Amino acid sequence: MNGSNEAHVQQKSETPKGRKSPKLKRMGLHERAAARMRTMIIRGELPPGSQTQETRLSKELGVSRTPLREAMKVLAAEGLIELRPNRSPRIAGLAVEGIWELFEALAGIERLAAELAAVRATERDLARLRTLQTRMEGHHRNGKLDDYFAINGEIHNTIVRMARNTPLREAHETLISRAKRARYLALGADRRWSNSVDEHASILAALEARDSEAAGRLLGAHVRQTGIALLETLAPKPKLSAA
Repeated sequence: MNGSNEAHVQQKSETPKGRKSPKLKRMGLHERAAARMRTMIIRGELPPGSQTQETRLSKELGVSRTPLREAMKVLAAEGLIELRPNRSPRIAGLAVEGIWELFEALAGIERLAAELAAVRATERDLARLRTLQTRMEGHHRNGKLDDYFAINGEIHNTIVRMARNTPLREAHETLISRAKRARYLALGADRRWSNSVDEHASILAALEARDSEAAGRLLGAHVRQTGIALLETLAPKPKLSAA
């Protein structure tokens, strides 16, 4: 009797898990599909203004249309896809008029983050940042833009986390997802790529010196310069300054 009861209890405890597993799997699929599509959009594989083709994307991403549509909703919230009634979703264009405002806001957030990080970072945090800087410089020497871009973004996120301010980190996460495509395009210019490496080295030195003012000023200027470089790529003569 006891064995039967134990088996019954075990079966009852396993049943809900069995019922939940398809949902968890589906959520995992749409998150992975969103991540892959986000990368394709950032790198220009899905160009601005192009319509999404569900059949082709489903096959390419290895998912059915249901998780694909959920992924598109995620990307629409990030401003990367336009959902249109009774029409296929479209890859959002880069709105030149909003780019400077976006990078201006990011510069302010990251400047404050660097100021706080210079004071609050642990030695372990700084060691992690040095490792990332070394890897990023290696990717630059070897001309690996995609790898460089990934490490570059990780460095920015790491500095923000080092500030140990949750609202600041959440605000940064919201904006950085909108700026990734623009940052990738800006780094495609060889001059900006090289300048970015040098700027990151100076930012790291300021953080290691615990120089809050310098770290904030350098990171804020670095983010603004990326915005300016992008506008120079999209428009011949932007009327902007780094100040």
